[in-house]
Amino acid sequence: MSYLKNILTLLLVLVAMSCGNVLDKQPLDKLQGENLFSNPEGVKLYMANLYYQLPIEDFTFFRQGFNWNTGDPNNGGFAPAMATDEAVHTEFGDFVGDGDFQWWDQGYKLIRDVNILIDIIPTLDVTDDERKALIGESAFIRAYAYFALAKRYGGVPLITSVQKYEGDVEALKVPRSTEKETWDFVLKECDTAAGNLGDAWPGGERRATKWVAYALKSRAALHAASLAKYADRAPISGTAADQKLVGLDKTAAAEFYKAAIDASEAIISAGKFNLYKPSPATPEEAANNYRLLFEDPNNAPEEVIFIKGYARPGSGTGHNYGIWYQPNQTANGWPHPGRMNPTLELMDVYESYDKPGESAPLATSAAANDLSDYTGFNAAKQYKRFDTENEIFKGRDARMWATMILPGTSWKGQKIVIQAGFIKPDGTAQIMGGDPFTHAGKTYYTYGAADRTQYSGFDTWGGNNTRTGVSFKKFLNEGLNIPPGWNQSVTDFADFRYAEILLNYAEAIAESGTGDQTKGKKALNDIRRRAGHKTEIPLTINNVIRERRVELAFEHKRFWDLIRRREYHTLFNNTMRHALLPILDLRVTPAKYIFVRVNVPRSNPATFDYRQYYRSIPGIGANGLVQNPQY
Repeated sequence: MSYLKNILTLLLVLVAMSCGNVLDKQPLDKLQGENLFSNPEGVKLYMANLYYQLPIEDFTFFRQGFNWNTGDPNNGGFAPAMATDEAVHTEFGDFVGDGDFQWWDQGYKLIRDVNILIDIIPTLDVTDDERKALIGESAFIRAYAYFALAKRYGGVPLITSVQKYEGDVEALKVPRSTEKETWDFVLKECDTAAGNLGDAWPGGERRATKWVAYALKSRAALHAASLAKYADRAPISGTAADQKLVGLDKTAAAEFYKAAIDASEAIISAGKFNLYKPSPATPEEAANNYRLLFEDPNNAPEEVIFIKGYARPGSGTGHNYGIWYQPNQTANGWPHPGRMNPTLELMDVYESYDKPGESAPLATSAAANDLSDYTGFNAAKQYKRFDTENEIFKGRDARMWATMILPGTSWKGQKIVIQAGFIKPDGTAQIMGGDPFTHAGKTYYTYGAADRTQYSGFDTWGGNNTRTGVSFKKFLNEGLNIPPGWNQSVTDFADFRYAEILLNYAEAIAESGTGDQTKGKKALNDIRRRAGHKTEIPLTINNVIRERRVELAFEHKRFWDLIRRREYHTLFNNTMRHALLPILDLRVTPAKYIFVRVNVPRSNPATFDYRQYYRSIPGIGANGLVQNPQY
């Protein structure tokens, strides 16, 4: 149904011997190619290497690139979500830079490698069915590679066969195609893949199927459609724009939306996939179901269309979510945990069950400016008081409880203590610092406990404590204590899942005004029902985008959603991200909790540079390509 754990057995041989070097030690000339591809196991090995190079944005995808899990992959615990409004880093405040999210040389290496296979497929001694499957897989891999290039660079050189150097470097230079031609090529390759691949692999191997190809087309077509529809939100000029190497005409939006609808509908109408546990009885059950889906996506074959697997702990085969993102109290010896801090912006998006169809920002007082006041504690303000440190989240969408570790909730058998300070009986605020305070025979601590190992919030020591008021949960395994070393996590990653296809479908219908509106509404509300919602809401673009934000949180979709919809530069324009401070209020007996909305402590405003909608193309001096605007 999905991809990679069986074929990964072969891949581990590559990794153990330095994956890239196995096939790169010598050029693949004709004799070596014949030797490699004459053996079915050689073809499998080569295919495993291609899959390994796929630009899958999973647990090992960072600003530096893909498969960032070999040797010492120390990037300080950054993740792409920290370059959006989903999260901030516990300690540092880096944002999107010109050199981030590049994938040029690696992209064309993968394209070269898949072209080698494509060129030799007609000569292989295999059955017609095997040849057809190889054609389909190769087209899928090439489509995936060009999709990753197109969403970064716009129009790129389309190289569709193996290039041979025969003494003339200039003959090897391929000019950029237009952005429209590049997106058209990606979708055409998806069609080739879908037309040649079967429903599943006989042994259940995690390799591309026709459904995986349709899923890629659904995602890619929606991306291109948004670029076309919202081009005027971020107009571009210069040589690359004049030559249409970047930018799409608005008229192209309709055909791309139709392609997204058709690809999504092919998956939906086939009836082979469904949402995992789609009808929970209670929000609590919905939260647990959602958490389990990501703790081990192999338990949800009805929803997961394509998985990237991690076979065993170790360099190149494991990842580091389990060490970087556990709350401080469950660090298990790792010196710098708790580094993924979901923002108040994300908390505010989740709905409450009693007001379906609209976000329910976390109100801390009845003041008219409450939701826009980030100036800190104000003794004159009448704050709402809560009996527990998580009561403010009561009644919110189950996915919030499954995505974030909320203050005072249990994780790995411990109550996770996240507290920013207290208000003394005389009204004096002691927030994020200060000595213990004794009142009525009881001692109170700023961060909720006496010892640094007993709390998980706001203390600046080691950069180990959340500074937004909640910690991170999604993808983490509550039943495992991850050893404090590199690449020890083996949670698998669901690259394509049915919920995303439903959301792509709903968005394409809502944005285009075409397609079956009733089916689009059903797709949207089926996802909500799985989250415990009982009331249907209309199919509108605002409803779809809100659902994307909560359903796909931390799955590396938000970054590209802001890119494709051209919303990054308006959302991040000298913009601060925000936190929610849980504070114990000793002015009342018994003590209760209040919450204060603030700018993320020790952070700076972030701005998205307009030109970063396209990455800069490296090597312009040598390859002769037209550079993207403003670089």
